[in-house]
Formats: sequence, C-alpha cells, structure tokens
Amino acid sequence: MTNSTTTPPSLDSNLPTVAEWKALVAKFQKPSISRATWQIINSIIPYCAIWALMAWSMSGPYWITLLLALLNGLFVVRTFIIFHDCGHGSFFKSKKLNDITGFVTGVLTFTPYFHWRWEHSLHHASCGDLERRGVGDIWTMTVKEYLAASPGRKFVYRVSRNPVVLFLIAPVLLFMIYQRFPNKKASKREKHSVYWMNAAIFALAAFLIWAVGFKHWLMIQVPITMAAGAFGVWMFYVQHQYEDVYWEHHEEWDYTAAALNGSSFYKLPRVLQWFTGNIGFHHIHHLSPRIPNYNLEACHNSHEIFKSVKPITFFSSLRTMGLRLWDEENRRLVGFSYLRQLQPQQA
Repeated sequence: MTNSTTTPPSLDSNLPTVAEWKALVAKFQKPSISRATWQIINSIIPYCAIWALMAWSMSGPYWITLLLALLNGLFVVRTFIIFHDCGHGSFFKSKKLNDITGFVTGVLTFTPYFHWRWEHSLHHASCGDLERRGVGDIWTMTVKEYLAASPGRKFVYRVSRNPVVLFLIAPVLLFMIYQRFPNKKASKREKHSVYWMNAAIFALAAFLIWAVGFKHWLMIQVPITMAAGAFGVWMFYVQHQYEDVYWEHHEEWDYTAAALNGSSFYKLPRVLQWFTGNIGFHHIHHLSPRIPNYNLEACHNSHEIFKSVKPITFFSSLRTMGLRLWDEENRRLVGFSYLRQLQPQQA
C-alpha cells in the first residue's frame, strides 16, 4: 500500500495531501443532536404510519398496498442510512445513543447492528483493493479470473450479476434470511448481535402477525423489503460499480484514491437524495466515514477537491447495469460482450 501521507498518484498532484483534506473535513465530522433527532422523526414515524396504512388498505385492491410498499421501501432506505451512520459512530456524539439507535433501526431494517458494523468496517478498509475483495461488497471478477474459471463458476457468476437476481431476488434473501446467520469469522460479540437481533425481529413480527394475520403480514412486509432491498442494493451498486471506478492491487492501493476515485458521486434528484440520506455523496463518505449523512453535501461543496469528482446522474447510472468484469489492462469495468473481442471461444 502506498504511503497514506502522500497524494495518490492517480489524483492531481496539486490536490491537497491527506493531512490537508483531513483538516478540510474536520468541521463536518461534528454530529448534531437536533438534526439527528429530526431525521429519526421524519424517517421512522412515516414508516410506521405507512405500514399501518398498508394494513388498512388490504381490504381494498392489492395494487394500492403495493404502491404504498414502494413508498415505504424508500423510508426503509432512509432508516437504513441512520442505522449506517450509527455503525460509523457518526450519527450522534454519544456512543451509547448510536448503539441504541443502531439496534432499533436494525430491527426495522432486518440487519444485526454489531455484526453488520464489523463487516462494513472491512468494506471501508478494503474498497478498491483487488486482494481484499469478498466482504461487504458485490462479487466482482476480473476478466482474467473469469476466462480462467470453470464453466460452473462462470454460470454462477453470470446468474449473480443478472439484474433480476441482483436487485430483486438477492436483496430479499439477504435481509430476510442470510442476515439471520452470523459469519463464521465473526467474534463472539458480533455473533451474539445476530441472535439478539433475530429475537427482536421475531418478536416484532409476532406482534404484527397477531395484529394483522400471517398472510397479511407477508403481503405487506415482503413487498416493503423487496422494494427497500432493490433501492438499497442499487445505491450500493452504483457507488462502486461504474466504468472508470478504482481497483488496484494491494501493494499499490491507496486509501484516498480509493475514496475519491473508487466511490461515486451519485447526483440524484432532490427527493431521491432526501430518501437516500445524501449517501450519493459516497466519495465524501468513504473519505471520512465520521461525517454524518446530514453533513455530506456541505462537505462536498466546501472545496474543489470534492466538487471535481465527476458526478453520475440517475440516467447515466442505468448504463452501469451492463458492467460485469474488471479489465485490469484497460483499468475499467466492462460487460460480458467485451469478452468476445478477446477470446470468442471462452466468452
């Protein structure tokens, strides 16, 4: 890994050094209890209210319930951003408040707080590092790895990168089933956090099933989780899966370059920016995870080093769905069609 006190070679040599950008972001790392509290109010209360409205709507046409599920999925995404910030210790100044809020929002988003926090910290520490792929990221193979893979592994990879699987099926499995089991490498505390979260989720589900019935609970909760999962996974995908993203071998990997070149500035319409808790300013978030989501935009606008990052718009982001493999020679993500230009018989 390169010396983290120098300017990365992939960035303009006139840009601030690590010491300089740390000074630039310092004032944005200060949490605000009033802004954090208001964000909880305008995220969780609407979620609960819409959930109740969905239960009431079950007496009418189901398509109304499904439309409400799409809206509530967005509030789940916003709630997840609160959960996410608590995991970074950035939402509140108080560690205890972060942990309590993280647990509560974890129940609503079906995500074990301490276990997720551990895995997500690995993602931040290794994002863009080719030798440290595999934890908290989307499975990405290089062109060489794919060409050398067995037919079975190629098939599994193609299925996993299919948009229907990636954005509709996988999120439901991830949040409702996969996260009910701890990683074997997790510590005792992280494993226990999964068990306690499972107990809390099952208790809430039992109460709601008692209130509306098992069938209605499924018809309400599954569409919400599917919508939220699709929105959330899409956001995470665009933040690290675009054509000129940063990937580097470990000995050449640089934290600053990985943050500013390997995490996108996803410029969304204001309403979607609000629902996604400003996480589109992902280059800022990866540069300094201690900045709460409600300060990300202000930090982005504070200096040219941040504003110079080329934005990805909503419409241009749709093209990223065709990107599948990292081409080390040309240093860009490519689609499967690119393989036909190399070795038609192996594509």
